Amino acid sequence: MERKISAGNVDCLAKVLGSFDENLNAVSRELQVLCRVEGVNIVVEGNEENVHTALDVFENLIVLAENGEKVDNGMAVYCIELAKDGRASDICKLSSGTVGVTFKGKPIKCKTVGQKAYVDAIRKNQIVFGIGPAGTGKTYLAVCLAVQAFKQKQVERIILTRPAVEAGEKLGFLPGDLQTKVDPYLRPLYDALQEMLGIEAYSKLMERGVIEIAPLAYMRGRTLSNSFIILDEAQNTTREQMKMFLTRLGDGSKMVITGDATQIDLPEGKQSGLIHAAHLLQNVEGISLINLTDKDVVRNTLVMRIVRAYANQGVGRNESGNKAD
Repeated sequence: MERKISAGNVDCLAKVLGSFDENLNAVSRELQVLCRVEGVNIVVEGNEENVHTALDVFENLIVLAENGEKVDNGMAVYCIELAKDGRASDICKLSSGTVGVTFKGKPIKCKTVGQKAYVDAIRKNQIVFGIGPAGTGKTYLAVCLAVQAFKQKQVERIILTRPAVEAGEKLGFLPGDLQTKVDPYLRPLYDALQEMLGIEAYSKLMERGVIEIAPLAYMRGRTLSNSFIILDEAQNTTREQMKMFLTRLGDGSKMVITGDATQIDLPEGKQSGLIHAAHLLQNVEGISLINLTDKDVVRNTLVMRIVRAYANQGVGRNESGNKAD
């Protein structure tokens, strides 16, 4: 069958087609249809089900373009993934509001429905678990919201921490003192903060102790009040470490715990504190659990395919914390 949809005008059509027609080609390739342009119309030819799915994609990409959103190839591929599940219209939820802005003034927006659910959960709840594969923006969005909360005087401090568990290497063999040794593990947090605040403001806030970045072991025995606290790479906490961290929560504070359940570097037989806490606390009021998937990968469309391939192969750890076969 053959159907067509109008983009309304040439400018909108150009946005929907993408650079060098990359969005048009993506729809053709992923949905196995033939697409061509006639005037300001996009014509789709193929079997009935695939044609209807392709039209859903183009219809929603047109809405995004009309709303002034950037319709890049990543957005088009994501819309195709949603359309395969009959959820293409969900992409229009992304056209409202920003999460924050970088130091250079670039707006930061949710790029997937999963990311929007994650951001909404952080805004509404005191403790949020964000669990998902690499590239889904778990840490970056959490840092962005922490900076916004600080700027709006909702919190007085930003505290970021990670367990010092290595993926193969040993801290003891690295040169330098403890801070020097753990700095490489905290680098993603440094980078995100510097992008939000600028290097000068970031350095001043670090010197004043307003921003604290430290290994998880440094949290023991403390009460963290009026703070936005992020625990990154939480899949590498033990059950005891996770309990210790969660019970540091003080008045006026918010916690975000992020991790990837397929990238556990704990010794064999040790259960991940993230997996255990997610099951134990999922129905506790004030705590929200958000599961991001390969469809929420925004780093690069190829990363999404890589994550999916590894997941299908069963590479990583299962929920018990043991390596998958």
